[in-house]
Parts: sequence; structure tokens; C-alpha cells
Amino acid sequence: MSDEADRDLDALPGERVASYVLTGRRDTDYYGVFADVDDEDRAAWNRARAFVDEVGDRMQQAWDSAIYPIDLVRRMGELDLFVDGIEHADLTRITPLGAGLVTMEISRGDGSLGTAHAVQGGLALRTLALFGSPAQQERWLRPLATGEVLGSFALTEPDHGSDSVSLETVARREGDEWVLRGAKKWIGNGASGGITFVWARVDDEGDDLHGSVRCFLVEQDRPGYTGTVIAGKASLRGIHQAHVALRDVRVPVDAVLEGTRSFRDASTVLYATRSGVAWSALGHATACYEAAVTYAGERIQFGRPLARSQMVQERLAQMLDELTAMQLYCRRLADLETAGGLRPTQASLAKYHNTRAARRIAQVARDLLGGNGILLENGVMQHMADIEAIHTYEGTESVQALLLGRDITGVGAFT
Repeated sequence: MSDEADRDLDALPGERVASYVLTGRRDTDYYGVFADVDDEDRAAWNRARAFVDEVGDRMQQAWDSAIYPIDLVRRMGELDLFVDGIEHADLTRITPLGAGLVTMEISRGDGSLGTAHAVQGGLALRTLALFGSPAQQERWLRPLATGEVLGSFALTEPDHGSDSVSLETVARREGDEWVLRGAKKWIGNGASGGITFVWARVDDEGDDLHGSVRCFLVEQDRPGYTGTVIAGKASLRGIHQAHVALRDVRVPVDAVLEGTRSFRDASTVLYATRSGVAWSALGHATACYEAAVTYAGERIQFGRPLARSQMVQERLAQMLDELTAMQLYCRRLADLETAGGLRPTQASLAKYHNTRAARRIAQVARDLLGGNGILLENGVMQHMADIEAIHTYEGTESVQALLLGRDITGVGAFT
């Protein structure tokens, strides 16, 4: 900034500093990482931004009261925000960059909506688009994409989280039906009344795929299916996640997704959504940074705005440093995916870096806001709590480190 600009800033009254900082000379995208987004992607990004700005107050109340506003999830479908870069003739085309920006923007607005978006589009819709039969896709693809039907992805179990490859839910063939038995945990939309993609191990010695993991499309009103909302969460309180009990749930023989043959297929979906978590972390971190910049300009202490304090400026610079690195990770991920060269461990590295960085940005922002930092109305504390959930799901920090360590050294250290 020039000396003249410094003098101009010194002359501004305290109440005008925030406006100057936000709109006069500063930009959250400091390096212009997303300056070249094409028109189609930018249109989707703008729809996501308008949506979260419109529903922000309601979601804050929903988070505080642990209420899941399903109508807002369906509204995302109406706005065509679930397609998540999935390539399919019946879905709107959006690039990996556009999909990432939508994910980022929704999480910037609210983490619970960000998770609902990830479950509906990134997990459920992607599973059907990649592995479903033509008949399954004809029946369910558009209803999932539009939010008419809510979808869930049931892999994690009460005793198998990080080691989900060891899942114990089984599917046994009886005549022209499959019978599912087991339990799942942390299943977003698992008690929504829609459909669940249940990953289970085939228990049929007469089947060539005996012992293999396959996916089954289960309507939640099937006898024996019970979804119980998990209570007492201190994170992602605006979305319901469920314990799912499968007590001899009978589904037609064609309920199996014919494209699934092993746990590797579940991993294919998770690798794609792992990139989404990196983008989601960027959205949370952006919200915390923006809140800190705004607060620094508006809050008067010792007769001057906080923004005039050297310590505060240093903290803002520290946050911007981390935020820009997160943006660069995400942009490179999108470019690699567009070129068809994204490796799973590259997605792991982005998730590993970005959720850790988001934690640090949220911590600094919370501290910069002082006592007001714990108030929901300022947003930071809610994002800080929600970051704790995304730091864990789609593979914990430790699991990502082990995946990377194996790739670096060629030696697995999971057991």
C-alpha cells in the first residue's frame, strides 16, 4: 500500500475501516486463484453463494436448536447444486473446479448444509451414477439430483470407522431376495425417509463374490430398517446423522448395484469426496477469516479500531497466509482431476493439509474476536465446532498420514 493510501486509512473514522478493508483494497482470493472461472462454473458458484446468504440466519437457529431443515436440502437440489462434477448424461455438466467452488461456498455459509450437500451429491448421487444399473439410475438418479428423494451412504459401522474395510454388515441371498443384517453409524440422511446405499459383505458360499463387499439400494421404509437420530452432537448440529439398524431387511435381488464388486468401489467414492472435504475446509476457513477482518475493522478498543493494532494485523496476515495455501491446494486438485491425473493420495494430502489449516485459522479468529468469539451470531464458534467433524470424516488425520506415508516409503504401517 502506498504512503498516500496509508494516510487515507489513518484519516478514516473507525466505523469505516471495515468497509475499506473488505472492499477498498482487500480480497479473500488474494492471489486471484479463482479469477479465471468459466461462466457455467461461476453461475453455479453464484447460485450457491446467494443460497447460503439467504438462509444463513435460519441455519444458525437450526444449529443452535439441533434441527435439520430438510426443505433447505431440497432447495439445493432445485438449484442444481448436487451434481458435484459427476459425469453423467442425465446430470448438468460442471467441472471439478466449479464443483469445488460450490462445496466451498455452501460450507462458508453453514457446515451442516455443507455436509448435507456432500452426502446427497458427493456420496449418494455419485454412488448411483458410478455403479447403479440402468434401471436403478432411471428410477432414482433425477430424484436424488433434484432433492426430491434424500439419499444416504452407509459404510461406517459402530465398531468400524477408520478400518471400515473390516465391515461386518452382511447380505445373504435367499431366492429372489437379498437379506441384510448389521448396523451402521454416523449416517447422514439415514433417518430421512429416503434411500440408503448400504455397503455389506456377501455371505453366500454359492456366490462367486462370497466375502466381497457390495452396495445395496435400500428404501428406508423397508421392514427391519430403523434409523435413529444421534443426539448430543456438539458439531454439525443442523444435520441429522443416524444409527442404522438392519434387522433382516429384505430387498429384491436387483437391489444390488451391479457395478460394485469389492471394497475398492467404496474407496472410489471416498477418494472423490475426500477432495470435497478439502474444499469444505476452505469454505469454513474463509468464513472465519472474513469474520475476523470485519470484526477488526468494526470493534473499537482503547479508542481505535482493532485493525490499527500491529498484533491484529499480524494475525490477519497469518490467517491469509494459511487461507491462500488452502486455495492453492484446492485449485491444483481441480486442475489435476480435470486432466484425469488426480491420484487418491493427492486428495489425501489436500484433506490432511486443509482441515488442519482450517482448525488453526478458526482458532486465531476466535481469539481475535475475544469474548464475542463464542457467540453464534458472529459465526466463528459454529464454524470452529463444525471443522472438528470434517477434520475426522472421510478419513481421519491419522489415516491420511498413513496413506501418505505408505505412498512415500512404499511400506504400509496400518497394522
